Amino acid sequence: MIDENRVGAGALSAAGVPAEQVLAEIRELRAADRPTHGGRLFAYVYDPAVPGLDELAAAAHRESAHVNGLDPTAFPSLLAMENALVGAAGRVLGGGPGTTAPDVVGSVTSGGTESLILAVKTARDAHPEITAPRIVVPASAHAAFAKAAHYLRVALDVVPVSPDTLRPDPAAMAAAIRPETVLVACSAPSYAHGVVDPVAEIAAVAAAAGVRCHVDACFGGWTLPYLRRLGTPVPEFDFAVPGVTSISVDLHKYAYAPKGVSVLLHRDAALRAPQYFAYADWPGYTMINPVIASTRSGGPIAAAYATLRHLGDAGYLALAERTRDAVAGLADAVRGVDGLRLMAEPESTVVCFTATECGPDLFVLVDELTARGWHTQPQLSYAGLPASVHLTVTASVAPRVGEFGPDLADAVSAARAAGPVQLPAELAALAGALTPDALTPELVAGLAAGLGMGGEPDGAPLPERMAVVNTLLDAAPPALRERLLVEFVGLLQRPTWGSDD
Repeated sequence: MIDENRVGAGALSAAGVPAEQVLAEIRELRAADRPTHGGRLFAYVYDPAVPGLDELAAAAHRESAHVNGLDPTAFPSLLAMENALVGAAGRVLGGGPGTTAPDVVGSVTSGGTESLILAVKTARDAHPEITAPRIVVPASAHAAFAKAAHYLRVALDVVPVSPDTLRPDPAAMAAAIRPETVLVACSAPSYAHGVVDPVAEIAAVAAAAGVRCHVDACFGGWTLPYLRRLGTPVPEFDFAVPGVTSISVDLHKYAYAPKGVSVLLHRDAALRAPQYFAYADWPGYTMINPVIASTRSGGPIAAAYATLRHLGDAGYLALAERTRDAVAGLADAVRGVDGLRLMAEPESTVVCFTATECGPDLFVLVDELTARGWHTQPQLSYAGLPASVHLTVTASVAPRVGEFGPDLADAVSAARAAGPVQLPAELAALAGALTPDALTPELVAGLAAGLGMGGEPDGAPLPERMAVVNTLLDAAPPALRERLLVEFVGLLQRPTWGSDD
């Protein structure tokens, strides 16, 4: 239990707090977090289990934490490191000297969402004559595309994916292109299921229509070329594919850099030009930004630079091999348990599975795995696709694979014994009948209290087991899910005022 009178009770104390006490408070707060190392968390963090890498990245971050990316002429060190990171990403993804895309350029962003927002912004601004721009994406495209469309007032045309292949049909993607379409997007691989979309075919139909094609390789795109070198049959997806005009890849995922670093690449400088924002019509300095932020700390960029320099090409090949073997072992574990099936045969760094008709309640299974120290990511049902369990696999998982199979079988047995979640009748009725507009703060607060969320005096806002919450969300249509989660998160995000100590 966190002592709120001492830890996190208020960031601004009257007289200041000794450094060691502050660090102790942070460590106590961190104790409630999921483990970021050790190979038992299958989402959110990317751990290569390389000794000394954390310390190197932290030291590099410290060296450049106060460097400001706002003006590269004032801090040429940051410009040099950004250019090096863009060059490395371009090389890995099929661009640079000696390739069919020798003029690749790019920018370093804060993450995949910013990279995708900028990819959409660049495509939109390349066509100022189109007053109602649209983008075409598969249903499996990352939600950040929807966020980009929302922020930038661009219409989103979503193409279904096959329930068998989990990929979009290129002909359906082509049919969705309109005169107002400014961008067609695909994934390599998709986050939810880890499959690579038919990039070559989608890029071809985009090119035939005169439309840009963006490949979202943020999630596992860094690893795919290394898996190919190890013999995995990875289809072409990068700048070697004609018609691919831009690619995004996150360095804080499978390049194993600390959080806050992604790269957005364009095939050439002319394609990138609309990405920039410049403004001189005010009495201050002329603002020129390649990305969304103006002031940017050099810390994450230096940490990423140090990580890439230290691991090198051979290091990434070895990490990809370890990850590939871990994926194979986890997939075998799923195949070996009656009542579970893989959503797709793994082809990247994801193992995604669901339950068969006679299988366990997946949301109860997730809780049982959590109780055994395995932190997985449940995914709700969508448009005919069943609920599933997502495992993001990193190199640190490899030594733990042998432990997962028996724990998975044991967790399935426990989930079967517990039986499926039965929503209280009033909750089930609400999920089926409520509309987002009908939600009031009072109703949401009552729902949250009934589900064990929010308002606890010990600072633990979520119930220990989430199966009931996930079952309620799964029963609700997407628009209601969104509104419920917005309201629930709003309940969790409340200021800590502290005291005048």
